[in-house]
Amino acid sequence: MIKLRKILFGGAGLLAIILLGSAGYVWLEGWSFFDGLYMTVITLTTVGFGEVHPLTDLGRAYTLMLLFAGMGVMLYVVTSLARVVVEGEIKEALGKHKLAKGIKKLENHYIICGFGRIGEIIARQLKEQGLPVVVVEINPEQISRLEEAGYFFVAGDATREEVLQEAGIERAKGLVAVVSSDVGNVYITLTARSLNPKLFIVARGEDQGSRQKLLRAGADKVESPHELGGRKMAHTILRPTVVTFMELAMHPGVEWSMEEIAVGTNSPLLGLPLKDTGIRQQFDLIVVAIKRADETLLFNPTPETQILAGDTLIILGMRKNLDAFEQIAGQ
Repeated sequence: MIKLRKILFGGAGLLAIILLGSAGYVWLEGWSFFDGLYMTVITLTTVGFGEVHPLTDLGRAYTLMLLFAGMGVMLYVVTSLARVVVEGEIKEALGKHKLAKGIKKLENHYIICGFGRIGEIIARQLKEQGLPVVVVEINPEQISRLEEAGYFFVAGDATREEVLQEAGIERAKGLVAVVSSDVGNVYITLTARSLNPKLFIVARGEDQGSRQKLLRAGADKVESPHELGGRKMAHTILRPTVVTFMELAMHPGVEWSMEEIAVGTNSPLLGLPLKDTGIRQQFDLIVVAIKRADETLLFNPTPETQILAGDTLIILGMRKNLDAFEQIAGQ
């Protein structure tokens, strides 16, 4: 915006000196405006074509004044415009270099393909959780918003391998494909899966047929924002208290929360039944469910349920207690 304002100001100044110079010849010499304009331009540019009409002494004095004053103004305006353009190009080049350098340092980050309404919400949520995010976007208007918001981003087509590689897909932990078309999300998923087989991929799919294609292309999860929104609205009507509780449990600002905690391969909890882990007694946490390595979900597990390698615990409790327990479970 500042760059545009400087360019407009410089252009207005140059136009003003040309119009005023032309009006002076009309007023002093009685020329037509076009003759005055022509005389002003050849005077300011010092091309030396000669006088349009014979000048009076007053006209010559005016020409001298216009030459010295006008040349100074025009030189200032032209150099200012050139400086704005050159500085803008240098800043843009330095900005791109800094951006690329920052992305190269990222590891276990998340790549969001598409910065529309859904992509922006996802990026904001991950950023609020302190997770590193790189956004891939091709729309120039959205790229300007990414710059203002301070996100790491890559300007380009997310279906292209070189663009995803520039976003550091080999080092990424997860990818979210939420461009506007299901076909685009299928291509992004195929490309991303081929570049990083271990990547966790969540894709947007509106049509039922697209959902199956996305899963076959390599997506781990396929979600429909419209379906999710409809379900939530229905649950808000049918179970308002439950919805309020779940929203609070997932909100980062509250003291208590619901989290999923993966059990590490060297965790001292391995092989122990829940009653002997101290989860309830020592950390005052509630185990809502356990997801086994084979994706089996055990809801409301009994005190005798054993903790196995590859388990993920869904736990409810105070944030500080969750953080402390995660240090032990994640070993």
